[in-house]
This record gives sequence, C-alpha cells and structure tokens, in this order.
Amino acid sequence: MQAAFSAAHTLFSRTTLYFLEHFMNTTHSLFKLSLAGVIALALGACGGQSNTAQTPAASGAAASGAATPVVEKTEIRFGTTVGDFGDMVKDQIQPILEKKGYRVTLTEYSDYVTPNKALAENAIDINIFQHKPYLDGFKAEHNLDLTEVFQVPTAPLGLYGGKLTALDQVKDGSTVSVPNDPSNLARALVMLKELGWIKLKDGIDPLKAAVSDIAENTRNIKLVEMEAANLPRSRQDVDFAIVNGNYAMSSGMKLSETLFQEPSFAYVNWAAVRTADKDSQWVKDVADAYNSTEFKQYAHQRFNGYKYPAAWGENAAGNAKAEASAASSASAAK
Repeated sequence: MQAAFSAAHTLFSRTTLYFLEHFMNTTHSLFKLSLAGVIALALGACGGQSNTAQTPAASGAAASGAATPVVEKTEIRFGTTVGDFGDMVKDQIQPILEKKGYRVTLTEYSDYVTPNKALAENAIDINIFQHKPYLDGFKAEHNLDLTEVFQVPTAPLGLYGGKLTALDQVKDGSTVSVPNDPSNLARALVMLKELGWIKLKDGIDPLKAAVSDIAENTRNIKLVEMEAANLPRSRQDVDFAIVNGNYAMSSGMKLSETLFQEPSFAYVNWAAVRTADKDSQWVKDVADAYNSTEFKQYAHQRFNGYKYPAAWGENAAGNAKAEASAASSASAAK
C-alpha cells in the first residue's frame, strides 16, 4: 500500500511539473508574439505619420500614387509696408498660392525697421519692402542672417513739389525733406546732385553718400531729415520732398506728379527670407507667383510707371541687376 501511494505521488508530481512547464513556455511565446505585434504597430504608426505630411504642391502627386515629399510649410506669413506691396499680396499673390494649397497671412508695417526684425525673430516668413543696399546695411548693423531672393515691382524714388511746384522755382535756401535712414538718404543726395543742386565729393561710394560728403551746396539747400513714412505729410511744410515710392503711392500721390525721378535701377526692391529658408520649395512657389504671367499683367495695369524686376527684362530693368551688383562691388572694394 505504501509503495502504491509513493508511485501515485511521483506520477502526480511529474504530471503537474509537465503542465506547469508547458504553460510557462506557451505564455512566454504569446508574450513575445504580443510584444512583436505592439512594436510593429508602433513602427507602422510612426511611418504613417511621416508620410501623411505633404507639400501643397505635391498633394496632386500623392493622389496619383507618386512619391510625396515631407511638408516644409503649409502657411506662409508675409510682411510688407502699408500700400502697394501689401496690395500685391492681397490682390494676386495670396490667391495664386492658395490655389497651390497654402494658407497666406499678411502683416503690414508702417516703418522700415520692424519687418526685418520680425523676419529674424520668426514672426513672419518673408518680407517685401526694401532694396538690396538697405537690406545689406541693416543686416550687417544688426547681425541678421537674412537673404534676398527675388525682385518685385517698385515705385521709383521721386522729388515732389511742396510749397513750390516746379524745379525752376528752386531758390537759395529752399527746404527739401529727405529720408533719414542711411541708404535712402544716400539716394536723395545723389538725386540732388543729378539735379545740380549740390555737388558731392569725388570718389565717394554713392550707396553710402552722407551729408558730410556734400562738397558744394550750390543752392544752399536746407535738408530736413525724417522717417520715410512721414515724407508725404511733410510737403505742406517744405518746398520740395523726396519721397519713397511705396509711401507716395499709399498716400494717394501719383507718379505723374513727380518733378524728377531717380533714374537708377539699383534700388528695385527685393523679397527677403531667413537664409536657412532660401532654397525651400515654398520660397520657389512664392517667386513663381511673383513672376507669373497673371501677376505681370496685373502689375502692368495697376502699377504702370513702376520699375520692374530685372528678371522680367522690361523697361531697361535688364540692366538693374548688373548695375546693383557693380554698385555693391564698388562699395565692398572701398
């Protein structure tokens, strides 16, 4: 009896141990399978996320089964000065870009300082308001990593009548209001030189001409320096005013009212972006919009008399790029 009981106990123990080992092995295998499944699902989810973001221009390609690039940007934040540059965005550029799938916003500034600082601080993505000499000087002074990318139609700097209404009315001691920022003041001085009202020192850099570079003030002209945005309103207080084109247009002045226009094409304005963005697809899409046939037609009708981008090859603007480059090279060499 004792032997039978021992044999039964041994059999029971071995059976229990077998089932316990089998249960553990099965559980371990199921755990590995479950873990592998979770990992696979996680990887699939990550891969799905990276492929769902597309550039607006590529969304059509995605629908047709073509490879889709990772999105760079779906919203483009513009910054311009008030007036013509803002109107260009609202009237033409925004609709063109929205057709490509972008969302466009616009901030209009009333000065020449904030747009570059806003761009550098990532408050906007692109600004349009300045010529290259101004941009070069501003980014050097403030140590900003900004780059010009394409030109836009630009109203020329012009001399407008104030208390006096014709060039031959200039007299000894006439007052002329001029922009107070260095690059545009230099333009005003060159304009006065071309009018024969002042003489500048020989060999100076015309892009950096300053009041101290006046060699002879033949008409004893009194310069009244002020913020460019205030120049249109200054006409009631001075004999003549040299006004930046964008502020002249936004104030209701007309190019036909100018008594003298700046002949140089070196100051056609540029769009600027952060240097890291200059080769981005969205920048190329914006440039394409500004160089499109529909925008050119709009600009010719709405902004007749403006100086157009050198890339358009119109109104002698083909020389603008070479002229600006030559001027910049001369400036760098000094």
